[in-house]
Amino acid sequence: MTDRDEVVRREPDRPDDTPPTAQPPVFGSQPPADGATGPVPRLRPPTWAPQGPPPPSWPAGPPDPDTTVLPMQPSSYAERIRPADLVPARKSVPARGWRRVLYKATFGAVNLGPSPAERHVAALEAAIRAPLRGHFKVGVLGKGGVGKTTVSACIGSVFAELRQDDRVVAVDADTAFGKLGSRVDPRVQGSFWELATDRHLDTFADVRNRVGSNAAGLFVLAGEATPARRRVLDPPLYREAVARLDRYFTIAVVDCSSTMDAPVTQEAMRDLDALVVVSSPWVDGAAAAGQTLDWLAAHGMNSLLQRTIVVLNDSDGHASKRTRTILAQQFSGHGQRVVEVPFDGNLRPGGIIDGTGDMSPAARVKFVEICAALAAHFPPR
Repeated sequence: MTDRDEVVRREPDRPDDTPPTAQPPVFGSQPPADGATGPVPRLRPPTWAPQGPPPPSWPAGPPDPDTTVLPMQPSSYAERIRPADLVPARKSVPARGWRRVLYKATFGAVNLGPSPAERHVAALEAAIRAPLRGHFKVGVLGKGGVGKTTVSACIGSVFAELRQDDRVVAVDADTAFGKLGSRVDPRVQGSFWELATDRHLDTFADVRNRVGSNAAGLFVLAGEATPARRRVLDPPLYREAVARLDRYFTIAVVDCSSTMDAPVTQEAMRDLDALVVVSSPWVDGAAAAGQTLDWLAAHGMNSLLQRTIVVLNDSDGHASKRTRTILAQQFSGHGQRVVEVPFDGNLRPGGIIDGTGDMSPAARVKFVEICAALAAHFPPR
C-alpha cells in the first residue's frame, strides 16, 4: 500500500455524491517509485511550531543619540558643599500689625511672617531696585494747587531711599518761582545760574556745593527763589545745567511748569523717559490733567503718553470716594495707569519733606506704587 492509499484510507466516510477532495501530500512523503508517471506532489509545509531558538533578527540601527543635558557637576569638594542646602532659610519677621505684636509677645517663638500687605510692598520695592543702565528722567506736570511740587519731592525721596547706590536729584524747572528747593532743603544756596556758570565743576564735591539735599538722600537743584532778582530760566540755561547734572546723577525728577506751552517745559520734555501728571480729585484739576494728556496726543508724543502715570492727589482730604472712583475710571478707561494718593497731613503745603518716614503708611505705599510703575519704564539693559 502506497502513501497515497494510506491518506485516502484515513479520510472519513463521505456521501457518494460528494466528490473527493484532493488532499495535499503529507510532509515528508517519499517521491514516486522509478517508472511511475504523473506529477510529483508538492510538499505541504508543517503546521507544528519549530523547535529550538528563534532565528536571529536583523541587526537594529544605531541608537538615537542622548540629548539630555546633565547638570554640571562641581569640580572640587569645596564646590559640592553648598550652605543653602545645610542652613535652613530664615523666615522674614513681620514689621507691623498684630503679627508683629504676636512675634514680640512670644519672644520670637511664633513667627507668622509678613502679612500679604507687607509682601506686596516688598515686591514693589524690589521692582524699584531693579537694575538701571544709563540715566532715567521723570517729568512731573500739573495745574497749580494740585500738589505737583509735593509729588515731585515724594517721588524723588522714595527713589533716593530705595536706590542708595544711585544719586537722585530733583530739578525745579517751574519758571513761576517754584518752591521745590524750599520743600526739600530750605538751606540750599545754589540754583541754575550758579551751576551753569561755574567753570570749576571737576568733581562731585564741586557740584554738591551747588545743590541741597534732605535726610532721604535726595538732592535738589533749586530755581529762582527771590523774585527781586528777575532772573528768568530759559531753555539754553536749563539744558546747560541739566547736562552738568547728568555727569553725576543717575535719576532726575523734573518739576515742570503748570502750563505746557512754557519753553522750559517743552525743552525738558525732549528727553523724558516717563511722565507723571498730577490731578486733584475735583473737576477743575481733572479737566486740566485731561487737557495735558490731549496735548501730548496732539503733538505726536504717543510714546511718552504710554509711559505717563496719572496721580489723583487728595491734598485737602475733602474729596469723596465716589468722585475719586469716577475720575480714576475715566482716566484708566483711556489706558492710563492711575494711582490715588490719600490725604496726608504731614505733606501739607509749605512743609519740609525730609523723607518717607514723615509720610503716613497709606501715603507711603501709594508713592512706592508710583515709583514701581515708573521703574517699569527703566531703559532696557
